[in-house]
Parts: sequence; structure tokens; C-alpha cells
Amino acid sequence: MDTRGHTIGPGADLTGADLTGADLTGADLTGADLTGADLTRAILVEANFTNTNLSRANLHPANLARANLTDTNLTGADLTGADLSGARFHPRPLTCADLNWVNLSGADLTGTDLTGMALAETDLDEALVDNDTLWPEGYDPDAAGVIYE
Repeated sequence: MDTRGHTIGPGADLTGADLTGADLTGADLTGADLTGADLTRAILVEANFTNTNLSRANLHPANLARANLTDTNLTGADLTGADLSGARFHPRPLTCADLNWVNLSGADLTGTDLTGMALAETDLDEALVDNDTLWPEGYDPDAAGVIYE
């Protein structure tokens, strides 16, 4: 499925959709419901997920580089191995709980609540954070190479 640059439609209902390997580069998925969707190996580069429901979606290991994930529901989503480099996050708090082996290099995490997140092997090199970004207890963001706004 190749929908590069197309608008899926505000509020589109794609609950449980099988979008395995789909190329959704630059797609506008604003307000879509992708609850439980299978986006395994999907290409979602620069896609707009503003106010989108991705709860319980399989994004392993999808490419979401430079995606807009503002106010996106990622509760229970499988992001294992996903590329979220340069992505914009502002879902205060981030509720996916597991960011192990995720590439967040260069991502905008300003003001994002990451408490309770698993961050083993997570690449946070040059991720943009601020004093309002909250971290799991005992996590050292400076050692991870983040940049403070």
C-alpha cells in the first residue's frame, strides 16, 4: 500500500487495519483511529499523527522519522526497534511504557513525561529536552547525550 503524501482523512477509522509494510510517507493521519492496527515495518516518515489513536498498535520496527506525534495516544503500542529520530512528541505524558531499543535521536521531547518508561538501549543522542522533561527514576539523560533547550 503506497499512500505517500496523501490524507487518510481526519478521524478515519482504521481500527485493527493491517498496514504491514505500508508506505505512508508524509501521510496526514490527523485524528485517525489506528487502535490495534498492524504497522509492522511501515514507512511513516514525516507522517502527521496529531491527535491520533495508536493505542495497542504494532509499530515494530516502523520508521517514524520526523513524524509529528503531538497529542498522539501510544498507550500499549509496541515501538520496539522503531525509528523515531527527529520525531516531535508532546503527549504529556507519554504513555507507551516501553521505549527499549527505540531510536529517539534528535527527537523533540521537550516537556514530555517519560517517568515509568523503559529506556534500555534507547538512542537519545541529541534529543531536545527541557527542564520540564521528566525521566524514570535513576535515569541519567546527560549520559544519554540529550540537548537542553
